[in-house]
Amino acid sequence: MTIFERIKELSKKRNISVKELALQLGFSENLFYRWKTTNPKAEDLAKVADYFNVSVDYLLGRAEAKPINEPIDLAEVANSDDDAVWSRLLSSGGRPLTEKDKMAIKLLFSDKWDDITQKAKDLDNNK
Repeated sequence: MTIFERIKELSKKRNISVKELALQLGFSENLFYRWKTTNPKAEDLAKVADYFNVSVDYLLGRAEAKPINEPIDLAEVANSDDDAVWSRLLSSGGRPLTEKDKMAIKLLFSDKWDDITQKAKDLDNNK
C-alpha cells in the first residue's frame, strides 16, 4: 500500500476527502496526488501523521500497526460488561479504572440507567 493509499483510507474513515484534508492541513489541494510519484517532505508527512494519530512509519508502510488512537464510542464501552474492553480502551492516569470510575462512565453514557444507578448505590453501600 502506498502513502497515498494509506492517507486515502484514513481520510475515508474520517469522512473527509483527500482534497479537503490537504486544504485543512494548509497544503495545496493536489499535494497528496503528487505523492504518488514524488517523495513527501518529512515535516509534511509528520503533519499528516499527527492529524490521524498514526506514526510516520505507518504512513510509509514500514509498520503495519493500526493507528495509534482510533475514536472510541463511549456508549458502546459503557454498555459493555466485558472487563477486557474497559481495560484495553480506558484508563485513569495510566492506571486501570476503579469500579466507581466505571460506574460514573456508565451513568453518563449507558442506556441502562436504572440498572447502573442501583449498582452505583450498591457500591457506595459496600464501603
